[in-house]
Amino acid sequence: MDMLEIMRSRRSVRRYTEEKILDEDLKKILSAALLAPSGHSKYPCEFIVVKNRDLLEKMSHCRKGVAKMLEGAAAAVVVIADKNKSDTFVEDSCVAIMNMELLATSLGIGNCWIQIRNREAEDDTPSENYLRGLLNFPENFACQAILSLGFPAKPPRVRELDKLNFDKISFVD
Repeated sequence: MDMLEIMRSRRSVRRYTEEKILDEDLKKILSAALLAPSGHSKYPCEFIVVKNRDLLEKMSHCRKGVAKMLEGAAAAVVVIADKNKSDTFVEDSCVAIMNMELLATSLGIGNCWIQIRNREAEDDTPSENYLRGLLNFPENFACQAILSLGFPAKPPRVRELDKLNFDKISFVD
């Protein structure tokens, strides 16, 4: 599958089968995160991989109504970044997540980005604090997002190139 085909195929997947993700595939996905570029080569991002079913269920309450897919996910990658290491920690986190999304899609593994930064948990606490309580990451680390992973319960619909809005593009010579 070429890169444009992978991008066309990448869709948010919120329902998964019971199939487990092979450790070698999970390592590929995490390698994609570690290969992501970083502002000034500071690499502030770290990744917490969760496969424990009970912990995934608890994590599903980290956002009001949007993280329920974690209950059925085969795994989740929590993306945290050291705020003291780089002022581009938000951007670096986003690039790492996108790399993981594309690599997972290329392997046929569904995924969904769950925003954590500036969001609230079901118990009205900040989502980041809720997750810090479960995962014990240090205060100087910000949590950008969680990437849920699992095999899609049904194949996602591929986006059509001819339906893209090219009116959003301007060329300046």
